[in-house]
Amino acid sequence: MVAVPSWELFAEQDDAYRRSVLAPSVPNRLAVEAASPFGWERFVGLGGEVIGVPEFGASAPTPILAEKFGFTPDSIERVLRRRLGRVQ
Repeated sequence: MVAVPSWELFAEQDDAYRRSVLAPSVPNRLAVEAASPFGWERFVGLGGEVIGVPEFGASAPTPILAEKFGFTPDSIERVLRRRLGRVQ
């Protein structure tokens, strides 16, 4: 697992460091962003996937929004299992 709290700081690092964190040999990536998924494609690549909030203005209690947009542990686990070819 990798956390990218600042895209700008990560981009300032040298290529060797960025490649050590996001190794090209690991194309099966998943980003989880509790906001717009825009921009995360640069980190997950063509073979990756982003769980995010693709619309603006959703309003409801947190548990309802988490369920709707797939942020629950069970939802994330399902995506990971599907991506790894281990659907249950």
